Amino acid sequence: MTPAPAVVLLIEDDVSMRRFLRTALRAHAWRVIEAATAREGLAQAAGRNPDVILLDLGLPDGDGLDVAPRLRRSTRAPIIVISARGREQDKVAALDLGADDYLTKPFGVPELLARMRVALRHASRPADAPEAPVFEAGQVRVDLVRRRVYRAGDEIHLTPTEYRLLATMIRHAGRVATHRQLLEEVWGANYVGQTHYLRVYMAQLRHKLEPDPARPRLLATEPGVGYRLREG
Repeated sequence: MTPAPAVVLLIEDDVSMRRFLRTALRAHAWRVIEAATAREGLAQAAGRNPDVILLDLGLPDGDGLDVAPRLRRSTRAPIIVISARGREQDKVAALDLGADDYLTKPFGVPELLARMRVALRHASRPADAPEAPVFEAGQVRVDLVRRRVYRAGDEIHLTPTEYRLLATMIRHAGRVATHRQLLEEVWGANYVGQTHYLRVYMAQLRHKLEPDPARPRLLATEPGVGYRLREG
């Protein structure tokens, strides 16, 4: 039996953007539900049970930053913000208010689809499910059971803090992890303002894991927001 197509709720007031995304998503076997206002989007989210929500911030009857937490109260579906706003504070606010990811317009369809796939994978995983015993991306392999890290087959020594940071990034793999999230999870709530800790330890991880630390492919920076561990 062929599985039913995944459902995406597109909350976007721009007609041309809705048309573009509708065509692109349907071409990749997504079923698309559309809403042009915050009110309609909230109603569709509550009544149609989407698998993923794409949320524009500039809606005619409300700011998406106010809509995101209302959506989060009514659905567990991943929320990916798609917005022309590129300000760092908007990205951080959206993520803190319940969004799972953020894409700044204009963006490419392959990037959007990749983010949606990551969001679906994380959403389908039970909250109490154990971590996969091994994480692999590029030349890096992490044995989470034995707490051993390898690059191109060679074992790499990490300090306890470096390992905790890497393991935390693995839990968020594919998605942006904000500075606040990482500081709180690795160092504790009293350190959420100490972003220099992250800069220092991320530089150390890149030096040990990246072929070219100055041009990282695995541990990517989301400027002003946080970091993303790229999968695959």
